[in-house]
Amino acid sequence: MCSLLRGEEMCLAQLFLQSGSAYDCISELGELGLVEFRDLNPSVTTFQRKHVNEIKKCEEMERILGYLLREVKKADISLPERDVNPVAPLPKHIMSIMEQLQRLEVELGEVTRNKDKLQRNLLELTEYTHMLRITRTFVQRSVEREPLQAQYEEFPFLEKDTMLEYSSMQRLGAKLGFISGLIQRTKIQAFERMLWRVCKGYTILSYAEVEEYLEDPDTGEPSKRVVFLISYWGDQIGQKVKKICDCYHCHVYPYPSSNEERNDVVEGLRTRIQDLHTVLHRTEDYLKQVLMKASESVYTWVIQVKKMKAIYYILNLGPWKKDREKADRRFLPLSIAFPTNDAPPTLIRTNKFTSGFQNIVDAYGVGNYREVNPAPFTIITFPFLFAVMFGDLGHGAIMALFALWMVLYENNRKLKNTRNEIWNTFFEGRYIILMMGLFSIYTGLIYNDCFSKSLNIFGSGWSVKAMFTEGVWKIADIRGNRFLTLDPNVTGVFTGPYPLGIDPIWNLASNRLTFLNSYKMKMSVILGIIHMSFGVILSTYNHLHFKKKYNLYLVFLPELLFLLCLFGYLAFMIIYKWLVFTAKDSRLAPSILIHFINMFLMQGDGMQPLYPGQTGLQKFLVVIAVLSVPVLLLGKPVYLYWLHNGSNRIGMYRGYERVRRNSEEELYLMRAHDMEEGSDHSDLSTSGERPTEEFDFGDEFLHQAIHTIEYCLGCVSNTASYLRLWALSLAHAQLSEVLWAMVMRVGLRMDTTLGVLFLVPVFCLFAVLTVSILLVMEGLSAFLHALRLHWVEFQNKFYSGTGVKLCPFSFSLLPSSFEHDCLL
Repeated sequence: MCSLLRGEEMCLAQLFLQSGSAYDCISELGELGLVEFRDLNPSVTTFQRKHVNEIKKCEEMERILGYLLREVKKADISLPERDVNPVAPLPKHIMSIMEQLQRLEVELGEVTRNKDKLQRNLLELTEYTHMLRITRTFVQRSVEREPLQAQYEEFPFLEKDTMLEYSSMQRLGAKLGFISGLIQRTKIQAFERMLWRVCKGYTILSYAEVEEYLEDPDTGEPSKRVVFLISYWGDQIGQKVKKICDCYHCHVYPYPSSNEERNDVVEGLRTRIQDLHTVLHRTEDYLKQVLMKASESVYTWVIQVKKMKAIYYILNLGPWKKDREKADRRFLPLSIAFPTNDAPPTLIRTNKFTSGFQNIVDAYGVGNYREVNPAPFTIITFPFLFAVMFGDLGHGAIMALFALWMVLYENNRKLKNTRNEIWNTFFEGRYIILMMGLFSIYTGLIYNDCFSKSLNIFGSGWSVKAMFTEGVWKIADIRGNRFLTLDPNVTGVFTGPYPLGIDPIWNLASNRLTFLNSYKMKMSVILGIIHMSFGVILSTYNHLHFKKKYNLYLVFLPELLFLLCLFGYLAFMIIYKWLVFTAKDSRLAPSILIHFINMFLMQGDGMQPLYPGQTGLQKFLVVIAVLSVPVLLLGKPVYLYWLHNGSNRIGMYRGYERVRRNSEEELYLMRAHDMEEGSDHSDLSTSGERPTEEFDFGDEFLHQAIHTIEYCLGCVSNTASYLRLWALSLAHAQLSEVLWAMVMRVGLRMDTTLGVLFLVPVFCLFAVLTVSILLVMEGLSAFLHALRLHWVEFQNKFYSGTGVKLCPFSFSLLPSSFEHDCLL
């Protein structure tokens, strides 16, 4: 808890390593994840560093591993799901891993190339078979379609032989040629027009579409193909036709000259296709065996290569000198801490539950070193303030169940490794959503609101029967009035408050909205004042930790008095009015808003007081609040000026925490503390820095004036800002009620036989609108408003958020390109 509240203590150290053991030391530090390394050679380019060749080898191994992972994923082979975390291999083992990967790449490449070649041959033979089958019908149709009187006189025997081959015409001197093949269906129209324009009608094109889809050898996707047969006259026309076929990427195949040759070719193709299927099946089995063997070790290799590459990157950050003497194997690393004026980075350790809430705080700004971290308190206050705006038992249960499902399956790779940024956002914040859902269930019980309906679990504390038994109401009153008012002063009408939350009878009352407005508005003000006061109180932990006790009297105390004397008193009046005034004298209760306004105007003597001595107490509180403003404005600058008066030189602390400074005031306080302890700091630090800047009272006064104006005006605006809790809670309840009245009530009121069937689509529409509008849109709106209340109204009371986040060298935090490409 201490680490989460303040972060870890930091120390800047210089590490001396012997060249032979540097690799092992960096590997151990990477496993621990405790050290952030700095570059000691910022002017040296990447290619001029010592271990650039080793990094190139690691990048080459990453390339091979990427190729293996893509092939494994293409073959739909799952990687073994186990927590593998091998240590970084020794440098002497790098070459053996490299050789294994290269050998596996060569073997896999050869098998893949053979498979692709076999598939391409199989595709060509399949296309050739379709071409022979379809073009045979072209000849039959063309001969049968021509009438007998239209035959040429030079070939009278065509009337007798209807199955004459085109090659017979060639032998008779017609010089007729043929080109056949396949083309993509989308190109056939343009192909036909090009043939007509170029060949001027000296060609005859016949084509038909292949019924089944054929795989494209270039893209690997199935596509529709068209078989064509072109007959032409003359060699010159034939050359043009071939060039056009090449331009349109047609797959051209030889056309047999006779039926006997066609049958022989078809029979040979059938035999070759069967053989290719057998060989291809065996090749695929062998390829799968190779990939299965690779998948057993590829994940381990990925982690090892990532660690090796990271280690060499770190080793390139430091200057390495050659050992003049023989290396001693018993050499131990040497670490020396030294002082510095640089602000240390901030490290706050989190787990999978607290990381989401810490990200909310870090989005505002990383905390300064050892500053109070708002994340532990945000774990409770953030989902609670969200639930105040999103209070609904049904909606909260749906949200909690959705988050619980993500929590239970958080180790599922398909849920973690996706490229959908919206889903990744929901998945990373699954514990935040779970807490928001659980708190929404709680506030839904307090509001007694479940899908805009109340739950009568314990029985209402209001009774209508007593109004009749006491003779207040009669039957004529009910018949003549649409609305009647229950009087709690009548015995038996009000038996006591509802045990948990709001009484369900308010859901039937005509003044329900008025009652809830008053209740939620006052509740929002009280919660806001408590939240802001808690933020001011947390600032004391920073003042005490950084040894600025003067801030307790000159900053914290005036801020707290100003807030509580004005707005804390407002919360007191609200609670006092709730407790003191009962149903009997509720009409005599004065307006809190009028009294609060008169408090600033120093008026109210002629009005009914809320309690005896109210006017005098209010004047005293206003005076205290007004007097706290000049103390807050002038106290700190004057005190620092008094410390500096008569001092010409300020020493600097040795040690890490004391030499750190964010402003000049820390140096003045350190010097005053040194004078009290009798220490002498005339000798400056070995770093050579001389912090001899003079104290500027004007700058300090201006800074404090801005802070005073911002705080005093912010107390007014921040208190009003918490009214968004009331506004969004009211908006969510009204939207839920409107959705129920316009959708579900319509389906439930149908009392016919078709009403049951009509209720199914109505419920589906109600469910879709509930999830999309009330859960997603309203939930996002409430989330953003809760975020704003924490960033602006709460954290600015004690949290500066101007620090730098520690980026430790840790193997678990290193990004991986394979994970980014969804290969792991």
